[in-house]
Amino acid sequence: MSHSRGLLRFLPRSTTISPACRRAFSTTGPAFVNIGDRIPDIDLVEGSPGNKVNLANELKGKGLIIGVPAAFSPSCSASHLPGYINSPALKSAGQVFVVSVNDAFVMKAWGVTLDPSDKSGIRFLGDPDAKFTEALDLSFESAAIFGNNRSKRYTLVVEDGKVKEAHVEPDNTGVNGKERPWFLATTWG
Repeated sequence: MSHSRGLLRFLPRSTTISPACRRAFSTTGPAFVNIGDRIPDIDLVEGSPGNKVNLANELKGKGLIIGVPAAFSPSCSASHLPGYINSPALKSAGQVFVVSVNDAFVMKAWGVTLDPSDKSGIRFLGDPDAKFTEALDLSFESAAIFGNNRSKRYTLVVEDGKVKEAHVEPDNTGVNGKERPWFLATTWG
């Protein structure tokens, strides 16, 4: 889905915009993860490098995969993830996983920092070589900021191992509200 479509919803239906003009409004290329796609069969890590987690096998029924550019980044730590952790609708979301292009130790420390009592049940997974992120075509060039390519900020609503909804931030790192608690409430509330 082209991210410029989000801007187009504010225009009257009679407004005609050429495809070239639509592309001009896009700040990033389209996400290639599509509704109906299967979750990639790629190992991630949880807690330590030897503890492999494969979301294609692990995520049964309904759930969320929340992708973030970096653990411990200001917006992720201050508002993005706390919005999920503190949401009453989280319990009805199914299994919830946070994935970042970080190592297992960093993700474990971040999870303990954000949810020390583990009340949310959210699991924090590392994608150290970005293979999972790249398989979803959700990586972006960010070496100048983070030292290597990272994940766009996204939320995938998953059901029975397939993507049911895909919400991807158009500017790669911003927080536009799709990941706020109302998103959970409108999806499962």
